[in-house]
Amino acid sequence: MVRRPLALVTGASSGIGLELARELAGDGHDLVIAARNVAALEALAAELRGATGAEVTIIATDLLEPAAPALLLAELAERGLVIDVLINNAGFGDGAQFHSADRATVMGMIQVNVAALTELMHGLLGPMVARRSGRILNVASTAAFQPGPNMAVYCATKAYVLSLTEAVAEEVRRHGVTVTALCPGATRTNFMAVADIADNPLFAKGMIPVMTAGAVARLGYQGLKRGQAVVVTGWVNQISALSPRLFPRSVVRKVAGALLARAH
Repeated sequence: MVRRPLALVTGASSGIGLELARELAGDGHDLVIAARNVAALEALAAELRGATGAEVTIIATDLLEPAAPALLLAELAERGLVIDVLINNAGFGDGAQFHSADRATVMGMIQVNVAALTELMHGLLGPMVARRSGRILNVASTAAFQPGPNMAVYCATKAYVLSLTEAVAEEVRRHGVTVTALCPGATRTNFMAVADIADNPLFAKGMIPVMTAGAVARLGYQGLKRGQAVVVTGWVNQISALSPRLFPRSVVRKVAGALLARAH
């Protein structure tokens, strides 16, 4: 019997992570799904087992905790789970200005969006290279392409994710491993509520189309399968990603700051 490929999805309890888990299970993967919300993971696992016959392993983890990535890697090893596809989806944002932002929130974004993603990627990439087989998808954002006043730390973390992904993709491409950065724009998830940015001009005034999490996941998964280094979802987002190359940075950051400003 041929072993089905096994994918690890972080932040799988909702939004893009949940939809990526559905894409993977529907395309013949077994899954390890990880997040804080165990009830949501159990509901997703039951759905995927019933709809696709996938084997689904649940691991409760809080990547805000600095020790969590190492513990997750250790649990995978202890259970003998060999990961063929890593989906680094867990992450969050905040719409406060840097000087007034909550310090724990600022450091939490760096822990989840940067440190945890890096540690999981580093821990699983080496074995993939040794096997000459594997795929990694890191969820970045169109925020990665320019500085983002009023969401400074979030945009900076996503710039890190994009830069890391592109560099490592080039390093490992000759080893049979692909690394992809998924860069969605505005997406209909609970991200805006968590970041407290639902009323900023970019979203509240309908200035850009808001994609569904399912549509973003579908495009991201297709790009992952093709081995693309960068996937920007939607033509409007593709144009916006080019803007920092076309205009002076002083203009780009002023426009970004105006679009990301809170209305209150």
